[in-house]
Amino acid sequence: MKLFAGSSEQFIQDATRNEIATKLKNAFFEYYRYNPSPAEINSWRNSLKEISDVFTEAKLTDHGIILEYQLPLTSKGWIA
Repeated sequence: MKLFAGSSEQFIQDATRNEIATKLKNAFFEYYRYNPSPAEINSWRNSLKEISDVFTEAKLTDHGIILEYQLPLTSKGWIA
């Protein structure tokens, strides 16, 4: 399960426009069929904006990004 997969440039744009949490929330609902908690959404919004700032500062705009990737055969999710 991937809630977001795309370029680092798209990720930065989505985070800067404050759209990344909404995209993750929608993907979460599509996969699990229920909404994530408000705390989870706020966590995505805040932490991913900070990560996008680091990517921007480091000029990491030509990479791929996967967010909330669940490892096969486990129930553990990871932010990559």
